[in-house]
Amino acid sequence: MATLLQEKEISSLLKKLQGWTRADKEIKKVCELKDFARAMGFVNSVALIAEKMNHHPDIDIRWNKVTLVLSTHSAGGLTSNDFNLAKAIDAL
Repeated sequence: MATLLQEKEISSLLKKLQGWTRADKEIKKVCELKDFARAMGFVNSVALIAEKMNHHPDIDIRWNKVTLVLSTHSAGGLTSNDFNLAKAIDAL
């Protein structure tokens, strides 16, 4: 099982990400795309990365806005898995 990160580690890692915010035991990002088709294409790209990393975000799609929420549920909070996936998503 992944190890929970300490507050100092979380703050440091969050500063290295683009557009992610923290809400308690999760990090969240809202991505606005040109239209629904591009939002779905983005979600499919995220799905491929998440599957490869075996770490899956909560995803909410509202027309052209995609909200991604990351947390390691099995560990009860934020782990390096969440930040590694967020970094990979930012690289899309």
